[in-house]
Amino acid sequence: MTTSPFDLSGKAAVVTGGNGGIGLGMARGLAAAGAAVAIVGRNEAKSKQAASELTAAGGRAIALTADVTSRDDATRMMEETKRAFGGVDILINNAGINIRKPAHVMAIDEWHKVIDTNLTSAVHAVQAAYPLMKAAGGGKIINIGSMLSIFGASFAPAYAASKGGIVQFTKSLACAWAPDNIQANAVLPGWIDTELTEGARQQVDGLHDRVLARTPAGRWGVPGDLAGIAVFLSSSASDFVTGTAIPVDGGYSTSG
Repeated sequence: MTTSPFDLSGKAAVVTGGNGGIGLGMARGLAAAGAAVAIVGRNEAKSKQAASELTAAGGRAIALTADVTSRDDATRMMEETKRAFGGVDILINNAGINIRKPAHVMAIDEWHKVIDTNLTSAVHAVQAAYPLMKAAGGGKIINIGSMLSIFGASFAPAYAASKGGIVQFTKSLACAWAPDNIQANAVLPGWIDTELTEGARQQVDGLHDRVLARTPAGRWGVPGDLAGIAVFLSSSASDFVTGTAIPVDGGYSTSG
């Protein structure tokens, strides 16, 4: 019997910000495809709940409490995942925050908080994962961008800068680590119904209706809409795909 190219049995994944929203949607997809998943987050109870959900559904999962802005925590989460599952084959850098203020009123410490959480954390994580992936003969890195990797937004200068940076960082990784059989790609979620975007809808007048009007699919996305792309980019089906930035947005980015 031929093994499916989307089968992730025997693979181990680390998903930062994996205890809710897009991260949990992706983690569910990986677990359903056979991967063992380390759920990483700052909220220990929430991470344990997410890991318990995956194991109750027949998957293998652990919860790790970490501050993704800490290089030491990034190293520790990789070491703990290796101890639990034997290695790290897949890394999804999903952890992210937003502070919605125009540039002229954003404090510099707020700027750094967003950049460090959304972009610098990915640097720490990939540097910690790289030796494990190289030793294993390859790996998959998925960095989570945004529609604001493509478009500007008056209310999110730091977030947009971080997500634009994620795309270019991903391309650099793809070029540097191709000889090590490590593929790096970015996913650009559209407007997905999560706690993060719930805050946006409360703070930005008319956002909900504007998103619906521009999205050809006619709805906001849900976290489960990210499961398929996570499995594809984590599997052997994407071995010749690297350095890309793939929108998962119901057509939002194609609509004029």
